[in-house]
Amino acid sequence: MRERLDCALIGTACTESWTRPWAGRHFAGRLYFHSPMPSIDVSHPEAPDQLGNGSMILRRFDVCLVPVSAQNLAWARTSLSAANGRLTTPVFALIDQLKAAALNDLYELGLSDFVRAPLCPEELRVRIERLLERRAPALSWSMPVSSPSTRVGERSGDYIGPAQGLRPDEAELCSTILERTGIELDAYAAATASRSATSRESFRAAKGKIIERFETAYIKAALGRHSGNIAMAARAAQKHRRAFWALMRKYDIDAAPYRSESPPKHLSDG
Repeated sequence: MRERLDCALIGTACTESWTRPWAGRHFAGRLYFHSPMPSIDVSHPEAPDQLGNGSMILRRFDVCLVPVSAQNLAWARTSLSAANGRLTTPVFALIDQLKAAALNDLYELGLSDFVRAPLCPEELRVRIERLLERRAPALSWSMPVSSPSTRVGERSGDYIGPAQGLRPDEAELCSTILERTGIELDAYAAATASRSATSRESFRAAKGKIIERFETAYIKAALGRHSGNIAMAARAAQKHRRAFWALMRKYDIDAAPYRSESPPKHLSDG
């Protein structure tokens, strides 16, 4: 049993009156409700995309809790559909007087589970724990250290093999780090710091781990983008070549495998 579960409340303007009281700590400090996103106006043209667009921010939470009633049911349907494949955090619905047909639609669109209003924190906690237990086998994949020859560069979005000890979402972020926005990197740093703060890991150790992962991912991605040319990679990173080389030595990164990569092959008309 987890000591603490973090739940992101995704409020909409039409359900805000019955979700606002839940912001803060509940259930003896073991189930936390957060409001990481502003209340959504479901009538706004971009409202259906906000759940998917917030996928990086929402990764720091165990689940998303989305209040759904007849007033915002259409928005919930389109939001789940738009977020499919982008949002990895499981979504729970806090439902108010919905019929079975509507619930079946939400399940088909990616809903993980639901609880009924008025909310019972103890019931929600049990459902979250059971869901995380079911998901654990699918996420507990082995991540061996790849040999340098299998760690291809970042050219055209090529995948850089996951580093030892990284979670699947962290490995994905490291493989595309040069394409990430500041908001996404901030969200990753915040999520990692939040996990470390609730564990026994010291501030210094947690900070060092984040810096090490960032520097390693950046150096490898830069070498991949510039076909192993250290001078060009350093220039693009706006670092002195010696400083760039020092980081390569620090993390035992060899530029040779990136130089030996063949350019991506394109299909020809013939």
